[in-house]
Amino acid sequence: MAKPLEILETNSKTVVCDGGGGALGHPRVFLQIGQENEIECPYCGRVYKYRHRVLLDTAS
Repeated sequence: MAKPLEILETNSKTVVCDGGGGALGHPRVFLQIGQENEIECPYCGRVYKYRHRVLLDTAS
C-alpha cells in the first residue's frame, strides 16, 4: 500500500524539506513556492501549500 500524500501549509514562499525521520529522510532541499501557491518535494512527495496570512490591525 502506498504511503498517503502529506500536505503541509506554510506562511513562507521558501520551504526546507529533509523528508523527516532524521537519518531515514533525504538530503535537505530548499524549495521555492511559485505562482501556483504549492510545490511538491521531488524526493518524498510532500506537498507544501502557501497560505498567506493577513494580519489585522487591532490598534483601531
